[in-house]
Amino acid sequence: MLNSVLKDAIKKRDETLSILKGPKFEQIVKQAKANWVDFSPTKQDVVAAGIDSSFNSTKFQGAELWAVTAVSVKSDGEILVDLHEHGLDSNTEIASLASKMEVDACIESVDETELVLMDGSIHSHFLKRQKPLTKSLVDAVTKKNNVVFISKTSNTKKQFENLGAIAGDIFYYNHATITPGFSKIHEDSRFEASGEAPIISSIFARLAESLPLIKIELLGSGYTNDDFKLILNKILKNSVGGYPYALKLAHNNCKISGRDLTKLASIHGLSNEIGSRAILE
Repeated sequence: MLNSVLKDAIKKRDETLSILKGPKFEQIVKQAKANWVDFSPTKQDVVAAGIDSSFNSTKFQGAELWAVTAVSVKSDGEILVDLHEHGLDSNTEIASLASKMEVDACIESVDETELVLMDGSIHSHFLKRQKPLTKSLVDAVTKKNNVVFISKTSNTKKQFENLGAIAGDIFYYNHATITPGFSKIHEDSRFEASGEAPIISSIFARLAESLPLIKIELLGSGYTNDDFKLILNKILKNSVGGYPYALKLAHNNCKISGRDLTKLASIHGLSNEIGSRAILE
């Protein structure tokens, strides 16, 4: 089955790619180039912390063994916050729990560092639709205005939808330029109308020539190019391959692998449980 799919994909490769690069492709790329602000950041020495979370689970005859972690780590490797929970039940809200832990880690970090870098998008927290969580996040972010959200990937399709874009915004910026700099500031007000959160302002940025793009989000509106230039200066010094090292450390420190779950199952004597996923694999 797989071989036949691959053979068919080879035959239809150009046809499939033509969908992404539709009739409006060149027009959209031209607009993306016009939106781009060339800027080479200058290293600024700041103390930064990266925050990330992880969750994983495996099933045992109707029950679910799960674990959730979240950490806040400084660029020098010092762990500021280490949160974790696990259980054996039918918990289906572990994603929301991970989001809550990230917010808790953020609350504990804003007074400890000059810059707090949160992995992922602000939207992911608001989409959980937990009002207490949303309020806690807004309070933490606005306490010192030192919290920045950074994503390595993005699926948003807001900036070029009026031009008939098929792919996400980041796709067109990737094709438009390879120079360091950032896109024009985009303000998203989808949560403002419902009163859930203020406007979210964002840019796509590249720290040095030919490096991957990252998406940077700030809570609120009215930011200027100078505001985002200052952020790029602050995250440049401790970045590797165009991505903040503190966030890489946070990811490595909180990741829950399948091997970790196996160890957790072993501690509870579940390793040889009949019907466990491990046996099926």
